Amino acid sequence: MVIHYKCPNCGSDMEFDAVSGMLSCGSCGRKDNIEDFSEEFITTTFSEDEAKQYNCDNCGAVIITEADTTATHCSFCGAGVVLGDRLSGDLAPAKVIPFTISKEEAMAAFRKWCRNGRLTPKGFMTADRVKGITGLYVPFWLYDLDSKADVKAVGTRVRTYTRGNYIYTEKKFYDVYRDIDLSYVKVPVDASEKLDDTLMDKLEPYNYQKFKDFKTPYLAGYIAEKYNFSDEELFSRVKTKVQPYIDSYIRSTISGYSSVNYKSKNIRTKKTKAHYVLLPVWMVYYDFDKQEHTFAMNGQTGKIVGKPPISLGKVASWFGGIAAAAFVTLKIISYAVGGVLW
Repeated sequence: MVIHYKCPNCGSDMEFDAVSGMLSCGSCGRKDNIEDFSEEFITTTFSEDEAKQYNCDNCGAVIITEADTTATHCSFCGAGVVLGDRLSGDLAPAKVIPFTISKEEAMAAFRKWCRNGRLTPKGFMTADRVKGITGLYVPFWLYDLDSKADVKAVGTRVRTYTRGNYIYTEKKFYDVYRDIDLSYVKVPVDASEKLDDTLMDKLEPYNYQKFKDFKTPYLAGYIAEKYNFSDEELFSRVKTKVQPYIDSYIRSTISGYSSVNYKSKNIRTKKTKAHYVLLPVWMVYYDFDKQEHTFAMNGQTGKIVGKPPISLGKVASWFGGIAAAAFVTLKIISYAVGGVLW
């Protein structure tokens, strides 16, 4: 099923506008609330014969997509289309955070980010080699988790004191027990096999207060994909993700000891709920020094992540500057204390 949103004024295709949060017509400028958009101006076509082939209702061209794509553009007329049959049943997201940063704002923010790269090559800082920028709704699972931790440890307190001509060291050992219940809500894990997990993790946080009930018009004009992994398949990953927070909390409850030796730490985590959602990401592809560098931007907050190239010359200058500043500071201290500069 291919879905088009037609402008009630001029009949052109409408797309979701990140700035206004409404459906917008690029031809006449009309804007409509998604909640109030009339079904009269939504056109759909459906092909049962070929799951990966659709016909654009706007120009009749054949749209070939990958099996995971749920929203894309027609390559011939440029119309934004939503593949509705890939967003129904178990494949229907529960919530979506709409883009709040437009393509123009994303490009401007990326250029500013490049200019601030103090250790990147001069040619990279100009940000004039952007190969492409794509607005992408990434499938995520949000987990609600309950964890129970049973911990046994031995805490040691050490006291040193002097009596007469002798220095004494006193050690006392304490058995430590902890029985802790912890709950986590909305822990995100991306469910796309194409995207780098580390890159997606670094895009956090998103403001979950801005979640909207899923409606297909939010996808108009953007690329979107359905999940490749179920919540059960990604459960081990979310457990790994919360493990450092559980360990940190356990350590925070055991204080006042010189050292702690853990005898056992039994942690059990179970899923209470998993929500399928779509989160907005701008993907930026940048050609520099005959290599393509990929960066991602949080489509709600503008946070940019990725590994820019590093200039070895700038790194050497930076460390040289720090060493020179440290040398001068030490000389000033030496002069202030002893009156000798050299």
